[in-house]
Amino acid sequence: MVPVNKLKSLLHSAGKRGASMADIARLKDPEMGTPAAALAALKAGNERFFSGRATRPELNANERRAQIIEQTPFATILACSDSRVPVEIVFDQGLGDLFIVRVAGHVCTPATLGSLEYAITELKCHLIVVMGHEGCGAVRAAMLPEAETAAQPDNIRHLLDAIRPSVSDVPPLVDEKSRMREAVVRHVLAQVEHVQASPVVAKAVADGRVAVVGCYYEIGSGAADFYGDEAVLADEPGG
Repeated sequence: MVPVNKLKSLLHSAGKRGASMADIARLKDPEMGTPAAALAALKAGNERFFSGRATRPELNANERRAQIIEQTPFATILACSDSRVPVEIVFDQGLGDLFIVRVAGHVCTPATLGSLEYAITELKCHLIVVMGHEGCGAVRAAMLPEAETAAQPDNIRHLLDAIRPSVSDVPPLVDEKSRMREAVVRHVLAQVEHVQASPVVAKAVADGRVAVVGCYYEIGSGAADFYGDEAVLADEPGG
């Protein structure tokens, strides 16, 4: 794996000498070679973001052209479509770093699961993250009585029906914000279980090539909390 600073120097030199896009693409390997390294990179990026030190990584013209040849994301994220949760920005990552699947309510369906499987088999991503967030409208709607959502279009009700089992018995809490967080986290963990049940994902996890974790993003603070991350980091040599 080429160190990041050396990689930038090589890319700059290659561009000056008129290297082809294929030549430049071959210089860029995935920068995170293990699940633990991928998770650490996301955590570090989120810390930069919520502390106001984001680097907003960008690519020069040659690097962007090289991405036509191939992509090398190090993690894949199943996230909600909510406009307040721009995943690359939240984790301070750039073009080509993350393979992102977004659907309202971060629901694991055959289509979203197939996308995640593609990411780990063909793109060699080392980490799958199921990411929920503060104030999720889809989760909130799924907590309503079914009679109140019956008038919704069929496809919206399909999403709500997929969320409802994991949030139907969330206990009443004095603090509504805490209750909503509990509901979102329960749904995140339920979707993590769905992802892990995939034979493709299960084999990759058993082989140590991939880890699956949950995540809750707090819109107000900008902080992302992970679930299941301790086991991933403990598996890293020296962890």
